[in-house]
Amino acid sequence: MKEILSIVLVIIGALIGAGFASGQEIYSFFYAYGEKGIIGIIVTSTLTSVLIYKTLKMVCQNEITTYNEFLGLFIKNKKITQIINIVLNILLLISFYIMIAGFGAYFEQEMKINKIIGSLILAILCAIIFFTSVKGVLKVSSYIVPILIISIILIGTIAISTSPINITQIPVHKKMWLISAITYCSYNLILLIPVLISLREHIKSEKSIKYIAIITGIIMLILSSIIFFILTKTNVDIKTLEMPIVYIIRNYYPKLQPLYAFIILSSIFTTAISVGIGFLQNIMGENKKSYTQFVLIMCISSLLISNFGFSKLVNFAYPFFGYLGIIQILNILYSKKCCKK
Repeated sequence: MKEILSIVLVIIGALIGAGFASGQEIYSFFYAYGEKGIIGIIVTSTLTSVLIYKTLKMVCQNEITTYNEFLGLFIKNKKITQIINIVLNILLLISFYIMIAGFGAYFEQEMKINKIIGSLILAILCAIIFFTSVKGVLKVSSYIVPILIISIILIGTIAISTSPINITQIPVHKKMWLISAITYCSYNLILLIPVLISLREHIKSEKSIKYIAIITGIIMLILSSIIFFILTKTNVDIKTLEMPIVYIIRNYYPKLQPLYAFIILSSIFTTAISVGIGFLQNIMGENKKSYTQFVLIMCISSLLISNFGFSKLVNFAYPFFGYLGIIQILNILYSKKCCKK
């Protein structure tokens, strides 16, 4: 059970990034649809659970070590798989850069410290973890993510209990809630698959895969719902806020602000190391000769790219993740290739 929970924590750490903890993702993909957003959260959590199960089953039974091999289960043309793999690696790297930029942006916005200092701190921490490979990610996640989950639940309980929730009064800004829910799942999955592949050797049995998928889905359902309900606590037009939950905590629950600062920064950190190790594992495969050089280049270049700004990087990358990921979802759901090669 310990191995199952450690893997679940890595997956949750990868899913809960700056966008999730800040409330921006939950607002854009669910809250903006009003009551239907709650159904959307249930759909996304269930679909994520199913996809994690099917993906891990394929990865383990086919002994997949890289995303290129994973694509080979669906696409026989090697040139096409190589192109898609290159695109994924670019997206993983951009996602890592987004986390570095987000860390720096929070330092500048909330602490009035130059963003390059915040970005430098995270880049150094990530480099240290990457040198310990997957074991380091598992260890960090086993310490930070449980505190993260408990903290979100604690803040949610305090916020929700202070006043009644009326989701019927949520202003609806968008339609097509189901498409939004599927897109949210798909863009998370496209970043998550390399992480799942990197965890293969730590999975002991097919029964473990089932528990990993179910527990992950339940935790995501609970955390997403909490963030959704916290968003109901403000009368400000949320679409004008870059970090809605940060605004709500600062203005309505100031005593909880230090705790939520930990949540935001830890969320960014765990996502950065998860997508970062996914990228490194995917690039390197079994070849570890240039691993150190890749880690250093990735972390140093992140400081340069982070200067483009957090919101600009998010707006560029995330929509593309979503649309590309839908194709991948269909492949996984309808694939029958779960037998060992």
